[in-house]
Amino acid sequence: MTKNLFSRQSEGILQLKSWENIDPSIVAGFTTKIGGFSDAPFQSFNMGLHVGDDSKLVGQNRDKLANAIGFPTSNWVCSEQVHDAEIMKVTRNHAGKGVYIYEQGIKGTDGLYTRERNLLLTLCFADCVPLYFSAPKYDLIGAAHAGWKGTVNDIGGKMIRIWDTEEKVSPEDIHVVIGPAIGSCCYIVDNSVIEKVNEVLTYDEYIPYKLVSEGQYSLDLKIANQLLLVQSGVPKDNIQVSSYCTSCEKELFFSHRRDKGQSGRMASYIGRKEDIGL
Repeated sequence: MTKNLFSRQSEGILQLKSWENIDPSIVAGFTTKIGGFSDAPFQSFNMGLHVGDDSKLVGQNRDKLANAIGFPTSNWVCSEQVHDAEIMKVTRNHAGKGVYIYEQGIKGTDGLYTRERNLLLTLCFADCVPLYFSAPKYDLIGAAHAGWKGTVNDIGGKMIRIWDTEEKVSPEDIHVVIGPAIGSCCYIVDNSVIEKVNEVLTYDEYIPYKLVSEGQYSLDLKIANQLLLVQSGVPKDNIQVSSYCTSCEKELFFSHRRDKGQSGRMASYIGRKEDIGL
């Protein structure tokens, strides 16, 4: 794991730099909680429209991000996330969905992918695992939101299988970054969650949880997703994992668990730019 996958573009943005040699057209990153317009408890760079914040302030935050990365909000695609494993291929027809009105986002979807340039795929997070996908030879990018439910429903592996069967992309040609999320240091779950983890994972080399007390386990969601991606055929060398823990990094990130549900959301984003037009 490494923090160096992302570099500080500004106080509000961590830019994904590790893929620059893979596909220089990719614009990808993860926002922080710093440098926006929202008031407590959403101070200040809150990207979530569904958490009780003033939607006008969230819109200002989104506009600020758009200007910073050179991707206008009219080219964003947002979804109504439900902690499941539904994935949708998006096109130019989806541009602008859910940017300023949450209910207008793509319904019931936690994974997005596209072949089209000048579309920015965006998802919101406050501890769950952001997954970034790229297959440069095939002009494909994707993003997914993996909380524990999305993880045990193998949303990452589902993305790989969709690309394999429907887009004719070999898993060996897919690269994945696992972004900032709550770490095992701060994420305790019970037997019911671990049972579902055991149902979906086969353990050849590493178990992503440890018993900490009777019926209580520290779970590493990032590593669980990495193992599932390897199970799906992605070479381990093609998967990079951020060491950022959203709960530990109090000054940098919102955390739903740490803040007992009273928090804003960070955004993951990924798009591919044309040389002209943006």
